Amino acid sequence: MAKKINIIGSGFSSLSAACYLAKAGHEVTIYEKNQTIGGRARQLKRDGFTFDIGPTWYWMPDVFERFFADFNKKPADYYELIKLSPAYQVYFGVKDFITIADNLPEIVKTFETVERGSGQKLERFIKEAQHNYDIAIKDLVYRPGVSPLELVTLETAKKVNQFFGNISKDIRRKFSNPKLIQILEFPVLFLGAKPSDTPSFYSFMNFADFGLGTWHPKNGMYSVILAMEELAQSLGVTIKTNANIEKIIVESGKAKALVVNGETISSDIIVSGADYHHTETLLDKSYRAYSERYWEKRVFAPSSLLFYVGFDKKIENVEHHSLFFDVDFDRHAEAIYDSPHWPEDPLFYASFPSKTDENAAPMGKEAGIFLIPLAPGLEDTPQIRELYFEKIINRFELLTQQSVKNSVIFKESFCVNDFIKDYNSYKGNAYGLANTLLQTAFLRPKLKSKKVNNLYFTGQLTVPGPGVPPSLISGKLVADLITKNL
Repeated sequence: MAKKINIIGSGFSSLSAACYLAKAGHEVTIYEKNQTIGGRARQLKRDGFTFDIGPTWYWMPDVFERFFADFNKKPADYYELIKLSPAYQVYFGVKDFITIADNLPEIVKTFETVERGSGQKLERFIKEAQHNYDIAIKDLVYRPGVSPLELVTLETAKKVNQFFGNISKDIRRKFSNPKLIQILEFPVLFLGAKPSDTPSFYSFMNFADFGLGTWHPKNGMYSVILAMEELAQSLGVTIKTNANIEKIIVESGKAKALVVNGETISSDIIVSGADYHHTETLLDKSYRAYSERYWEKRVFAPSSLLFYVGFDKKIENVEHHSLFFDVDFDRHAEAIYDSPHWPEDPLFYASFPSKTDENAAPMGKEAGIFLIPLAPGLEDTPQIRELYFEKIINRFELLTQQSVKNSVIFKESFCVNDFIKDYNSYKGNAYGLANTLLQTAFLRPKLKSKKVNNLYFTGQLTVPGPGVPPSLISGKLVADLITKNL
C-alpha cells in the first residue's frame, strides 16, 4: 500500500532513500532547509570558479554503479567520470614527495624504490584487502545493523581476529618506512578514526584506494547530486528547498507530521537524513532514543577547516589531489581525538579540480580547496581561520617551491560554526561517527527509531557509516527496512 513519506534533508542518503521509496510506489517529498540540495555536497560558485563545498574524493565506483543499476541506469547516463592519473601526491618535505599512480603495478614499483622488499608485501596486503572488500562492500555493508548476527558469516568467521586487531599494527608489521606507513594509513582516515582505533578488517579501504583508483566526475561531485535529483524526480519525488523542519509531531507513539516553516504537514512515515542528534531534538524529550550523555561519549569523526581559493594563475608542482604530511601525524591525531584542541602544526589536504576539469576555473586560473581536519566542537573565529590559512599557505609555498599568496583573488572559508549553522551538525562534525570497533554495524544508532513508530533515520551517523558510498547504501538500507516493516 502506497504511503506518504516525508524525508528531512537532501544529501546523498536522503536522495538515495527517496529514489528507492518512490520506485516502490510511495508518495515521497524531500524537505531541505537550505536554498540548494545536496547537504554537505553542495557547490560554491564565484567569479567563474566552481568548488565542491564538501566531498571531493570519488572512491568505490562500483557502489555508485550498483545504486544506478537498481534503477536500470548507469553513472554515464548522467555524468562523465574521469580516472585521475596519478591518483594523488603525498608531500613529506621540500622536494620530498611520493606520487601514487592510477594502477597497482606502478604503485608496487614506487613502494619498492622507497623500501626494498615492500613491493611484494604490498601485493599480498592488497590481495587480502581485496578479499575484505568483497566481503564488506558486496555483502556486510548492505545489512541494516539490526542484529550482531549480521556480522556472522562463514567468511567473517575466518577473519574474526581482524575485527579485534587494528590496521596500524598490521601495517607496521609489514612495512617499516614511515612514509609508506602513512600512505597506507591514509585511506582509513575516511572512516573517521585513528588507524590505531580502526579494526584490521577495514584494510578494504586500501583496496578502494590502490585497487579501484581515484576518480573525478566532470563538473565535480555535485554532478552526482544532480544525477540523483534527476533520477528522483523522474520517479515522482517532490523536492522542496528553503523548507526548515521545526518539529516532528508524534501521536500515540507514532510519527504523524512535520512542522515545516510553521506549516503542519501530515506523514505516514518520516525519514531523516539530517543530523541524527539534531533530528531527535525535534521530538519531545520522552521520544528521544539517545540521551545527550550518549552523544557526548561517542567517538566522532573530525570536523574540518576548509578554504575555497581562487588563484589568478596555474599552480605548479601539485596534482589534482595533494596531501601534506610534512608534520607529526600522531600529534595532529592527538589534537583531534585525545585532547581536542587546535593543532599547532596541522596536516592538510589540497585539491585543485581545475587540474582535471576546465570548468572549475577560468582559463589560466586555478581553483584550490584546502582542508585541515579538526576535532569537533572547537572554538571557531575569523581570527583563528586566518591564522591557520597563513600556517598552511606558508608551508604550501615552501613545500611546492613557489609563491602563491600574491595570486589569491579571493578565499572563502567553512568551519565548525558553518557545519552547525548549515547542517545542524552535532558539535560541527563533518563526517559523522567514526567506524571504531564499538561503533560498527549494530552498535551504531539505529535506522528505525526505538521509541517512535514510523520514524526512520539514514546517513553518516547510522549504518554503514561515514563517506559518500556508505551514504548511498544507507539510503537503500532504510528504504528496504521501511518496505519490510509495512
